[in-house]
Amino acid sequence: MTTVVLADDHEIVRKGVRSVLEAEKTFTVLAEVADGLAAVQAVEKHKPALLFLDLSLPRLHGIEALRQVRAVSPATKVLILSMHNDEPYVIEALRGGAMAYLLKGSDTAEILHAAREVVAGRRFLSAPLSDWAISALVSKPAEAADPLATLSPREREVLQYAAEGLGNTEIAEKLFLSPRTTETHRTNLMRKLNLQTQTDLVRFAIRKGLIQA
Repeated sequence: MTTVVLADDHEIVRKGVRSVLEAEKTFTVLAEVADGLAAVQAVEKHKPALLFLDLSLPRLHGIEALRQVRAVSPATKVLILSMHNDEPYVIEALRGGAMAYLLKGSDTAEILHAAREVVAGRRFLSAPLSDWAISALVSKPAEAADPLATLSPREREVLQYAAEGLGNTEIAEKLFLSPRTTETHRTNLMRKLNLQTQTDLVRFAIRKGLIQA
């Protein structure tokens, strides 16, 4: 039996995917969550074989949730189910460790096929994405020195909230830190990413798919 966690902020999507999977009798859904932070926590708790993950999630964007999931449960395979079909999101998700990228609106057969492929250890992309995404990965393989990889988990959290427009005091409250500690994390991440201003930070977050333009 393949264990699954579903992470999407729309209940109707979660229920739809759940019914498709459970009708097959070879999948069992252990948890449904509605935000990125809860997705990471659910994966850490249940260690599922498969995570269906939306990108546009509250509390923690899907791209950052993906990175944290890969850290807390490396064996969990991640299948992105998103409305975004533009290159930055797809490429960032694949480079972040996602095994599949499905567009919302995919039919039952494609969802099941993607899930089976991922469980078998193979990549899967929705048909409209396949050609250009593969060619983009091949033509831009490097970025080995991805600046995001230099950030600590806490710095990534601060980056996420700062990109969403929160000030140091607001971020401190969310992360249960002091404003001074938050400011230190912010200063460090700006230095590591070679960013000078809040505008630079927002542009970087959009380019990396952490927030929407």
